Amino acid sequence: MRKQKGFSLIELLIVVAIILIIAAIAIPNLMKSKQAANQAAAAANTRTMISAEHTFSITYFGAGGGFAETLARLGPGAITCPATGGTSTNACLLDFSLGCLASPCAKDNYQYTITGIGAYPATTDYVTFATAVGANFGKEDFCSVSDGVVRFNVTGVTPPTAALTTVATCTAAPYAPL
Repeated sequence: MRKQKGFSLIELLIVVAIILIIAAIAIPNLMKSKQAANQAAAAANTRTMISAEHTFSITYFGAGGGFAETLARLGPGAITCPATGGTSTNACLLDFSLGCLASPCAKDNYQYTITGIGAYPATTDYVTFATAVGANFGKEDFCSVSDGVVRFNVTGVTPPTAALTTVATCTAAPYAPL
């Protein structure tokens, strides 16, 4: 009788079962890691919007102040900035995905908006808001105003669908400085 080479069906099933058990343990941790990365990107993008707002204010209004009331005004207006550079209409301070033409702008599984306080060009303040596109993509939402502090929702509940539109809402509980 000749000895057969290879694996039996039982041995193959045991290997598949072990792989499935390892996957069942690893996938939730992978999802949490992705969620944390999305949240870190949202905080960084909020910092970028703060920098863009203050650069816009200094560049186009000097010491008198005045902020952009939309992300489109901070962005390029088209896919890329023109060779002549930015203007007060399209400052080219943000990339097209963050400074898109229609608000909210989506980037890194978060949606971003800016609300100007006051009519442009006499915009005296602004509120930036970043919220996850779904509960699986991030548990925290972020906001900031002209004081330059990034704040996050400390409750950890699913972010609201409506963007913040007042300075008082962003600077009060449940938002705390990052």
